[in-house]
Order: sequence, then C-alpha cells, then structure tokens
Amino acid sequence: MSNLYIKTKKQKKWLDKLQQFEERFKSRSAEIDELSVFPIENMKDLVGLGYASLTLPTELGGEGFSVYDMVLMQETLASYDASTALSIGWSLGVVGELFEKKLWTKEKLDFFATEVLNGALVNRSVSEAQTGSPTRGGRPGTTAIKKGNTWVINGRKIFTTASPILSYFLTSAWIEEKEKVGFFLINRDLDGVSIEETWDVVSMRGTSSNDLILNNVVVQNSDLVELPEFVSGGKINGWLLHIPATYLGVAQAARDYSVHFANTHTPNSLNGPIAQLPNVQQLIGEIDLELMKARFVIYGAASSYDNEATRHLLTNEVSVAKHIVTNSAITIVDKAMRLVGAKSLQRTNPLQRYYRDVRAGLHNPPMDDMTIKKLALTALEEDKNINNKDK
Repeated sequence: MSNLYIKTKKQKKWLDKLQQFEERFKSRSAEIDELSVFPIENMKDLVGLGYASLTLPTELGGEGFSVYDMVLMQETLASYDASTALSIGWSLGVVGELFEKKLWTKEKLDFFATEVLNGALVNRSVSEAQTGSPTRGGRPGTTAIKKGNTWVINGRKIFTTASPILSYFLTSAWIEEKEKVGFFLINRDLDGVSIEETWDVVSMRGTSSNDLILNNVVVQNSDLVELPEFVSGGKINGWLLHIPATYLGVAQAARDYSVHFANTHTPNSLNGPIAQLPNVQQLIGEIDLELMKARFVIYGAASSYDNEATRHLLTNEVSVAKHIVTNSAITIVDKAMRLVGAKSLQRTNPLQRYYRDVRAGLHNPPMDDMTIKKLALTALEEDKNINNKDK
C-alpha cells in the first residue's frame, strides 16, 4: 500500500491495528483454502478489534468510516487473506449503506446499531438459483405471506457469504399482496432458519457462501424493513466498492510475492537473481502499471462518492471501478505467475490461490457486461438530451 492513499490519522491508526494480524492471517490462508473452511478465528479477531462497526456512524458509537476509508482497510486486509476480507466486507458495506441512506425507520436503525456494536454481522441474501444475480432483474422465488402481525417466509438463497457467522440475513422476498419485493431482517436464531453447506468452488473457498434455507420462518411486521421502488439499478451504492477493494488486495499480494521472487531467485545459469533480466523487469513494470491504474480508479471513485458535492454527478463510476480493478487484478496475478514460472502452479505456492481467488471477482456484482451496456445506454441518452435541447 502506497502512503499516497493514507490521508488521515484515523486511517493510519486502523491500518496499524490491522497490521498486528498480518502474519497470523497469512499463516492461516493456505489451510483455509486447502480445506475450504471458514476463517472463523480471523473473523473473531476482527470483531474483537471493533472492525465490524467501522462503517457505523460516530454518533451511534461506530468509527464513522467513509467509503474511501473502508476501501483502504479492505484492500489491506485482503492482502492478508481474501476470504476473510470478502466475508466481513459485505457486512461493512451493508451497514454503511443502511445508515448513510437511512433505509430503515429510526427505531430499527437504532436497534441495529446496538447489535453491530455488540459484534453482529449482516449480509444481504438475494441471489437464487433460478434468478441468478438480482442485478439482472429476476423476481425472487422466496415468498413472504402476511399472517396477522407477522410474516411467514419460505425460500432458498444461494451465495450467502459468511453464512457460519452472520447474525442477520437481510433477505429479499416476493410479497404477492403488495406485488413488490421486500427485504426482511431475519435473525439466524429463528425457527426454520438453517444453512445447507453447498459451497464447493475453486475460488474464495473460505467464504462459506452456502445456501440459506427458510422454512416457514415467522418474523414480526417491523422486520419488513425495506420496500424499495427498485430492487436493483436504483441509487448508486458506493459501499459496493468493498468488492473490488478485496481483489485489489489480492493483486497486491501477488505483486509483492513476484517482486520478492525476482530479487531472490538465482538459477545457476545466471550470476545473480532474475531481477536483472529485461523480460522480468518488463513484467514487474507492467504489474505496477496495472496496480497504479486500478488504485487511481477505485480511490478516485470512492472520493467522488464520499464528497456530497459531487455524488449526485456520478453515473457509472462505481461499476466502472469494479470492472477495471477486477480485470486489472486478474492481469496482475497472471503476469506474476508468468514471472515466477512453473513454480507458481505448485499447490504450496500462494500465487495459484491468488489466481483462483481473483477470478471470483468477475461473478460479483455488477457483472462486466452490465457495466458496459449501461455505459453505452448512458452515452446514447446523453446524446439524445443534447440534441433535444438544440431543437
């Protein structure tokens, strides 16, 4: 991490706090990936540190971190362990969005602030096998039926990241009587709530993004916390930048490994390390070029979002940052592996894990094709508006 992006004493203080866990988290990464186990000890360390309440407003007892602050922390954390960063990142992002946009009633937000201060973690549970990503507009198969002053919810959600440790699931469900999708705050301890361990993938193996099963789960009327006009594609959500921040951190880890390898690997065909070779220097230069490009984009987008004077001017910048950073991360890890050579494919080498982990970024929202399409539609609409004004 370049000091160029550390702007405040609070950021520096929290980066120093995180750094105390660097070696511990890194030492666990290989086993987390190899056994596909959730990094429960890492998460407990972070919750104990107060990390879960970073994005909670200061007036409610949190640290009041901005999107920029969160990106800085998440990039650093992901360079230690990607699964840990993505898992807690979802909770940070949800909390940041809820309190910034005041999506719930004041009473419910005050209640939830206390829960977060006590270590509660939350994630939105929206994806389903039949609908895919909610950003594509599919109606959820999960249903909520009103019974007196309660709701009865049934359904199955996939990709429930951090499922072993989440305190709450912010779950989308179709409400027939309202002909709308609503979001319900569901406590994991309620009857009928269970997790089916379905997570068997090659990327981000430690996130335990299992299926959430809801079988006649009864919640109170006050737990219907959101009835959005647009389930997706509404107001820009800068808190989603925790996603590319994670993959940027993985790319940094790959870069650091490959540079150290270049400085220390000395085959007997050379009179010194491979760092002296022009082709190796070319790869290192290309890696750092991608890294700098990605950082300027993500921190630029985060700064613009945090600035209330410019936030309303944003259109596609958050999704563009995700696209650029994720694809740059893939490129960086690929070049790092080319530099290291066949050793990078050994299962004991972290580069093969980084290579698999960054691929997951392509399947986190928003998807690349949606970002490109929206850019095109925005350009076409702007041209129409200009021409209409000229008439």
